[in-house]
Amino acid sequence: MRHVLRFLGKLVLSLLALTAALVLIVGAFFGIEGYNLYRAAVEEKPVEELAASIREQDGFVSYDRLPQIYIDAVVSAEDQRFWTHSGVDFLAIGRALWHDLQTLSFAEGGSTISQQLMKNQYFTQDKTLERKFAEIFAAWKLEKTYTKQEIFEMYVNTIYFGSGYYGIAQAAEGYYGKEPEELTDYEAVMLAGLPNAPSAYALDTNLELARQRMDQVLERMVDCGKLTAAEAAALASP
Repeated sequence: MRHVLRFLGKLVLSLLALTAALVLIVGAFFGIEGYNLYRAAVEEKPVEELAASIREQDGFVSYDRLPQIYIDAVVSAEDQRFWTHSGVDFLAIGRALWHDLQTLSFAEGGSTISQQLMKNQYFTQDKTLERKFAEIFAAWKLEKTYTKQEIFEMYVNTIYFGSGYYGIAQAAEGYYGKEPEELTDYEAVMLAGLPNAPSAYALDTNLELARQRMDQVLERMVDCGKLTAAEAAALASP
């Protein structure tokens, strides 16, 4: 019996070692492919050129014009460790990976705001490992080049809010007829939730779904300490 148990123990250890080796090999392969994809993208359009083109677009909104509650809502909903990570949130990636393994899907990606910005500007939306690695390399480059405030303003000036509105200026004007700094707290939090699924949450076609998404954003803000439960409840109604 001891010999059998010893044999089984060695077999399990061998299988674990083989699995780890395969993971490293696969990771190295897709990492190299992703790096090549990233290099090709930034050689065609350097990050500095990308940033300049975003800042030159009509209606660009600087960070200091954004309501603080809008900033807090976006960070709470999309990337709660945005101010402290270096472009990649490995805790979020690990959580998303565990969820995807449990559900056998790619429903969660764990992408930071920096990764989302680079994905939207440089790469396709295809959920492949090489694209994910390319996105990570691009996010690291972005964070080495620009401040968090600059990254945040580039992100909110380019994301899609539904109904043909790109960027926070178009969304604020199109949905509420206001400049971003004129938004009420309710409006600011509402807009913060739309880019998660802009076609589904567009205010002029799916107001009830948008309100449900707003409730999720408010919940995240409470979890992140940006609002109390009472403040969130009061904000839930316009």
